Amino acid sequence: MSRTDGAAVPLLRSDRGTIVVEGLEHLAPATRDLLLERLTPLGFVSDPRIAHRLRGPGRQYRAALTALVKAELTPRDEVRNYLELALVHRRVRAPHPHQAEALDAWSRAGRRGVVVLPTGAGKSYLAELAIIETQRSTLVVAPTIDLMNQWVGLLAAAFSAELVGAIGGGMHDLKPLTITTYDSAHIHMERLADRFGLVVFDECHHLPSPAYATAAEGLIAPFRLGLTATPERGDGSETRLAELIGPTVYRRDIQDLRGSYLAPYETVRLRVELAPDEREHHDRARRTYRDFVERNRIAIASPQGWSLFLQHAARSPEGRAALLAWREQRRIALSCRAKLEVLEALLLRHRDDPTIIFCADNDTVHHIARTWLVPALTHETPGPERKAILEDFTAGHVRALVTARVLNEGVDLPNARVGIVLSGSATVREHVQRLGRLLRKRDDKEALLYEVITADSAEESVSTRRREHGAYR
Repeated sequence: MSRTDGAAVPLLRSDRGTIVVEGLEHLAPATRDLLLERLTPLGFVSDPRIAHRLRGPGRQYRAALTALVKAELTPRDEVRNYLELALVHRRVRAPHPHQAEALDAWSRAGRRGVVVLPTGAGKSYLAELAIIETQRSTLVVAPTIDLMNQWVGLLAAAFSAELVGAIGGGMHDLKPLTITTYDSAHIHMERLADRFGLVVFDECHHLPSPAYATAAEGLIAPFRLGLTATPERGDGSETRLAELIGPTVYRRDIQDLRGSYLAPYETVRLRVELAPDEREHHDRARRTYRDFVERNRIAIASPQGWSLFLQHAARSPEGRAALLAWREQRRIALSCRAKLEVLEALLLRHRDDPTIIFCADNDTVHHIARTWLVPALTHETPGPERKAILEDFTAGHVRALVTARVLNEGVDLPNARVGIVLSGSATVREHVQRLGRLLRKRDDKEALLYEVITADSAEESVSTRRREHGAYR
């Protein structure tokens, strides 16, 4: 608390990802009550560890400051520790209409909110425009080290390498423009909390998970931009994005930009049949699994269904047998012999087209890599090897590669034309992301996505649900 001309002036200070308000006890009772009324809904509570001063989440910095100003107080602000910049954009080009509209919508929303654009629609350039408009020290949060490094190169080219740093992957270089991962932001949040005026959450659908959300809670950044192609989450927690970043201020989906700013594309679903021996083993395993689920009255399709199944499965030998049976029927459906025969035919048909083969598991990835001599990318692939494979693919030295999930997000492969989905998860997001890998517009490219599914299996019904998404219409 400080005093100016004999009047009490509240003090705001930062404390490890939280905001502390001091000096309210010296205000007139009516003013103090008004501030409590305005600060309590923002999450500020009396903290007995610091003489019952008010403490609230860092993300409420701007709201708390506004509440004090509206009470006709001019608080002493010791929270803000970020810089005003004078950045010069070195890669200026006219934005696409959807980029200009998104930036305008974000600006009109107080520079807080989520922009939903498909892969290949230029979300990273939109972030550059937001950084230029805001002119504040900026933190970009990405889900992986690969994406972090990609952002480092992007911002160094757009502004200046001297202004760009990274935290994560063995690096700790704090600069006016800093890129980090969600994991590192969580770990280092207390040190980063008050250093940035703008935060950009790339692939922001990751943010609502409990650990990652703490970073958004602690950062004081008054300006926030969330970028994603697929905000929806299986657990429904995407509703927290409005609280942590801001509302969805602009949205365009694949079908809105198809053929104009994204490559035109076609999706083809191919059904294959299990061989008689595979069908016998598949159906026997599935009966074991389904009988257990029904006996225990587990609503497996509900949001908590899978967790309940795992809880029940851990309690008895029958449950463990049911879990093994589930794995077996899934393995057969996802990697049956007929799928590999179709893959061979498609690789021959598209031998001159840059092709990505998507699988659900690393065992299948490595089997395909050995059989057809194509490079494999998994989470176990060392960074230098992964970089070399992607560079060879982009340069056209490698025509096909096979992966599990590491290419689902953020990797820029503009020449990829054909995708072959042999297996994957049940989520719509994953399949829209995989389609998105093919949609960066380049010359007269027309993309083609094959989805190879096993008939009369759980995979078929999951595929039908996925194809209700507008991108498949």
